[in-house]
Amino acid sequence: MYTSAALLDIHSRSHRCLARLLDHCRPFHADEFDREIEGFGYPTLRLQFHHEIGAEEYWVGVLLGRMDVDDDAHLYPTVETLETYRERVAGRTREYLAGASEEELNTPREMTTWGGNVRALTPAHVILRTSTHLFHHQGQIMAMCRILGRPAEGMDFPLL
Repeated sequence: MYTSAALLDIHSRSHRCLARLLDHCRPFHADEFDREIEGFGYPTLRLQFHHEIGAEEYWVGVLLGRMDVDDDAHLYPTVETLETYRERVAGRTREYLAGASEEELNTPREMTTWGGNVRALTPAHVILRTSTHLFHHQGQIMAMCRILGRPAEGMDFPLL
């Protein structure tokens, strides 16, 4: 059974890594941060970061009965604006988790997802999905950083 405290811990550790990777990308010039690199679904560093933050916003919105899907990547052109976005979305997730009971977190319920699809989902699994999704895209971002000549290290899930 998942607890709010455990999910908050996982979420916090995941966001520490995301914040470190954003900070690692701070030295990139705007043209590098927005340079399209072939072979990635989201072809720029900026779009990768926006996608992983936006996905968390979307899924927490689903938990709350909202459909938070905006085509707003243009509003986040820099590391600084993405960091502000990350902090806002992480805060909403923490707020949800702080108020969620174990019963709520662990009981499947019907939720409406993209396209009006109604699915029985377990809230704890939705929250865990946001963290695993974050690390999937962090791997892609790290590969892009390497291609752009600024390799990143030490971005694994923190054990301490």
